[in-house]
Amino acid sequence: MSGSSSARPADDPLSSHRAIENLIATYAALVDEGDFAGLGALFADATFAGSTSASGRHAVEKMFRDTLIVYEDGTPRTKHVTSNIAIEVDEVAGTAGSHSYVTVLQALPDFALQPIAAGRYHDRFECRDGHWRFVERNVRIDLVGDVSRHLRPAAGP
Repeated sequence: MSGSSSARPADDPLSSHRAIENLIATYAALVDEGDFAGLGALFADATFAGSTSASGRHAVEKMFRDTLIVYEDGTPRTKHVTSNIAIEVDEVAGTAGSHSYVTVLQALPDFALQPIAAGRYHDRFECRDGHWRFVERNVRIDLVGDVSRHLRPAAGP
């Protein structure tokens, strides 16, 4: 057997699905914890595309730092709820894709708990050296509420 076989996932589709679900959940936790360095690491070899796009560790970390408002507790005071997750894995190729819904909730002392955005994630993954990782995340926000306490105003000219 060639050395490239170590780049492929185990022959256990459930294990691959669980690993990919864990990546999706890790993203939500990192955003909600305000861990932008962790987000950079999660997308070190990937592209994150939404209203803006960034590729690689430092660009993704900077994009989140420049975009999200962080409060005294070091977090954006949000909860990203990911649901309706559908994953398709090609075990032979070591690639996968998924789509899911996201609902972002936010609460502050002067801002009652409420959904502030909802949309979809379209993700691509690959398995390298036996580990699944993001290749690309495309975010499409379909519904927008009051994001004035979540997103920084766009920088002027």
